[in-house]
Amino acid sequence: MDSQSHNGTPGTFYRPIKWDKTYYAFTGFKDPEEELEQAQKMETALISWLDMNENDAKKKLKNSLPLREELDRLKAKLSYQLQLSNIRWQRSWGIAHRCSQLHSLSRLAQQSPEVLWNAKGRTVIFTDRSGVSAAGHVMLGTMDVHHHWIKLFEILPSYCNLQRKQMILEDRISHLLGGMQIIYMEELQPLLTIEEYYSTLDSFYSRLFSQRLSFHPRSLRGLLFILEKDQYAPRLHELGHFMVPTICDPVSLHLFILTKAQEARDKLNRKEELKMNERELTKACTDKFSLKRLYKDPSVSSAQMTHCCKRLLEKTLPYLQGMHLCISHFYSVLQDGDLCIPWNWKI
Repeated sequence: MDSQSHNGTPGTFYRPIKWDKTYYAFTGFKDPEEELEQAQKMETALISWLDMNENDAKKKLKNSLPLREELDRLKAKLSYQLQLSNIRWQRSWGIAHRCSQLHSLSRLAQQSPEVLWNAKGRTVIFTDRSGVSAAGHVMLGTMDVHHHWIKLFEILPSYCNLQRKQMILEDRISHLLGGMQIIYMEELQPLLTIEEYYSTLDSFYSRLFSQRLSFHPRSLRGLLFILEKDQYAPRLHELGHFMVPTICDPVSLHLFILTKAQEARDKLNRKEELKMNERELTKACTDKFSLKRLYKDPSVSSAQMTHCCKRLLEKTLPYLQGMHLCISHFYSVLQDGDLCIPWNWKI
């Protein structure tokens, strides 16, 4: 038997880490084994899957209702008490874990109310680490001790200077790109700290500045773009904004933008129409099936959501009455009773 390891080191064997199921439930991370199993079920027919999982989902949903009410109450109380713009979660933690996180924040608000007032007007996001996001939101790491949270709230005012520097750098990049506006979209980009994002902007600006691209001043005003770190070639999103890799060759980027500028403007003009169509179809499905809630995974595009809703409206699905339905890429019953179905479900 060959004892060559996975990475080429002789005498060792490759053994992937296998975590207990409770690890994934607590952290909100996705279980790779469960994802594989879900992927293998992708060809499952929608109606037969709903028929098999309806009772399980309704039982979980019923059990979660008191906690859902508690979550809404805590969220509204803290938002009012601290004058927050919003409270959100980066991961799909269960309702019980979300309530626990809000209880922790509530205790801090009672212990140090004047410190937490530094977050007034901001959005609080419960996520994997603490800091201030590129969009200026307060990130509370769910694995951090509360001492770290207090320290973050104490130094929040000091971030104003870095936010101003970020805006100035974004304006300089915009000037080099003919007036194109750089935007940051959490649903399409990793959740970066403001320090990480500023460093990314600075590196990108240096690459552009060294090439002196020949865009006519303000010729590209009205166009939008976001930066992404894990790609190599620029592309145009369905909603009309450019997706620009941070390490993209400036000369190639120049040609791509000029070639796609008109198409980008056309897509931006259709953006509101596409979004409105998505909202109308979402409401129509919610009303027809008497859903408690219909929403989509951030990775599902507007076009995919629209396509899914149109097809759902053609069906009779009594299983969905009173349920929470998530349009995703796979079938699943979440721990609090939400039903997940793939946007391209099969009959």
